[in-house]
Amino acid sequence: MDAKPRECSYLGLSRSGFHRIAYVEWGEPSNRRTLVCVHGLTRNGRDFDTLAAAMADAYRVACPDVVGRGRSEWLADKTGYDMPQYCADLNALLARLDGDSVDWLGTSMGGLIGMALAALPGAPIRRLILNDIGPFIPKSALERIALFVGKDPQFPDLAAAESYMREVSAPFGRLSDRQWHHLTIHAVKQVADGGWRLRYDPAIGDAFRQSEIKDVDLWALWDRISCPVLVLRGRNSDLLLPETTAEMARRGPKSRCVEFPDCGHAPALMAPEQIAVVREFLLSPP
Repeated sequence: MDAKPRECSYLGLSRSGFHRIAYVEWGEPSNRRTLVCVHGLTRNGRDFDTLAAAMADAYRVACPDVVGRGRSEWLADKTGYDMPQYCADLNALLARLDGDSVDWLGTSMGGLIGMALAALPGAPIRRLILNDIGPFIPKSALERIALFVGKDPQFPDLAAAESYMREVSAPFGRLSDRQWHHLTIHAVKQVADGGWRLRYDPAIGDAFRQSEIKDVDLWALWDRISCPVLVLRGRNSDLLLPETTAEMARRGPKSRCVEFPDCGHAPALMAPEQIAVVREFLLSPP
């Protein structure tokens, strides 16, 4: 088993030209069993390091930085940060991985991208795991996210950046000091004046500022998904409501839901018991 991630990249295409998409890959490159892990709105692929390392004995695991985040390039045309662009970029990743099918784990935005792809005819997604996301997102949760997404705070040192990370990401759950540090160092970058900034394009938050925030209803999309789906939920989540997971179990692919205590939106998937749930679902017989 390859115990360390390999840093890779490829070119995506937008209306304004090409842009480089970074990703890390774990496990044996020749393994035909592939898992793609896609992060949330402001995060990056290194969020999955603990999970990917735990799955690398059984899977080739690819964890991309969605355009505008992490080590991926920023779009020249800021209006391009939307679901069609994300789907196109990640479809290019699937082609690069050269597998007939993949399993998909998506946290929040990453889950929405997975749902959008899985709902299309001929989708290559074999199994889908949605981490604290579903086909209904309440306005109140989006209003909370709008309070911080797209902001460009500056930090005098790494300790201040980590303090900020612990505050805005507190719903991730009870993490160790080492885990918080890991999440921080991959989410910030040092700038010329010696300070630190978040490693994403602030323009990813423009959609929250330029249009009225409303409930998001994607039930018609959900009903077109046919692959097996596992839903993970933080017990205190304000984004994935209990009534939503109940409805997800009744219609469409009729998903199963596992709820994790002591966290909200979204479980960090770093705890052994959380990883065990993911592993059991992915490796269980069809």
